[in-house]
Amino acid sequence: MSAEVTPLTTSIDTLRFSTAGSVDDGKSTLIGRLLFDAQGILEDQLATLKGATIKHGHVDTGEPIDFSLLTDGLIAEREQGITIDVAYRYFTTAQRRFIIADTPGHEQYTRNMVTGASTAHLTIILVDATRGLTIQSRRHAAIAGLLKIPHVVVAINKMDLVGYAEDVFVRLRDEFAPFLAQLGFVEVTFIPVSALKGEMLANRGAAMPWFGGPTLLETLETTHAHQAVEQPLRFAVQRVARSKFGAKSELRGYQGRLDGGAITVGEDVLILPSMAEATIHSIQTYAGPITRAKAGEVVTLVLDRQIDVSRGDMLVTRGRGSENVGGNCGGTHGGRLDAPPMIADKFTADLCWFDTTPLELNRRYWIKHTTRSTRAVVESIDYRLNVETLDETVDASLKVQINDIARVTLACQQPLVFDAYADNRATGCFILIDDTTNRTVAAGMIGRANK
Repeated sequence: MSAEVTPLTTSIDTLRFSTAGSVDDGKSTLIGRLLFDAQGILEDQLATLKGATIKHGHVDTGEPIDFSLLTDGLIAEREQGITIDVAYRYFTTAQRRFIIADTPGHEQYTRNMVTGASTAHLTIILVDATRGLTIQSRRHAAIAGLLKIPHVVVAINKMDLVGYAEDVFVRLRDEFAPFLAQLGFVEVTFIPVSALKGEMLANRGAAMPWFGGPTLLETLETTHAHQAVEQPLRFAVQRVARSKFGAKSELRGYQGRLDGGAITVGEDVLILPSMAEATIHSIQTYAGPITRAKAGEVVTLVLDRQIDVSRGDMLVTRGRGSENVGGNCGGTHGGRLDAPPMIADKFTADLCWFDTTPLELNRRYWIKHTTRSTRAVVESIDYRLNVETLDETVDASLKVQINDIARVTLACQQPLVFDAYADNRATGCFILIDDTTNRTVAAGMIGRANK
């Protein structure tokens, strides 16, 4: 009989954060300097960075390192001095681990920005103190709001170019705060910084004694990372395995990632959309069997009986409220750990349109949601969002084109099992794929089911 093992645990958690802002606001420089000051750059990376600075650097000759080159790794990025694709970087402090997504600032690469920010707990929106707020500043804030990123840090950058003047910081803060207040963020923090000089990043410096708030790194280390384990159980089946599992060798294993909550051996579950009931017999991992798994872990679940379960089915908690599965058309579940998801073939959603070809009503697209794919059509465009003013444009001749954000109603060929995006970003999101070009044309966030 094999001994059971438990997952490795540590005393620190992980914060995922992204950067956003207009071109030349200093996003890549901020990330590079933050990594350098937090000792998150290895010696060989530093040597390579110094060599790249000589060849591609966009800083004054008096600066030995162009920190933006650490994340701008593509040749086109270094030649143009802009971020095009999402660059991921990782570092650790004594308090926690960090995963950084440095996202593009140009409107042309909004798709990449949405991709990089979609899993973030926090986003840093940079504002150039010399230029002030731009349309892109508001666009990125609006997208962060749609993506339900709970925490926002507005870094007023390039304070060194305005003499570290407090009145510039206060003016930009007071101008941006009312707009951000409309987007439903849990917390908004404003910090004056100089990415080039390293002021108020990992070190406080002496240039802005008038600011008594935390540094950027202190903010990142203390912000609460809302973990999916705090949500109801959601396990979308990705693959059915026919291997033999211990004493129950005749049973199948259902493989996938927990997108919410936690699960233990002996727990009763409900399989959707079939509504079949079962009990967890064992939880298998590459390292061996475990007794409990939590959100984010990839596992194989073995049930106590033979049930017809396929890719795209979802396992949820069988408990209080299970009899109301699919009945919550109003939206959020209020945070109950036994709350059921919704099951529907029609729902409203917010779309970020990626493609150069405009959205076509009643045209068939592929919709990919968790591990299930089916056909879908957009039945109606309810409104298009003006990201600069947050006004909702309603017009019978309304078109949704590249980089537009719109509220739409979709109808699917098969029912989907989902949560409102506000409750669970993993089970509340989807992408639309053009069935002729195979291009991803949009990303969507589900609002509620339609009766």
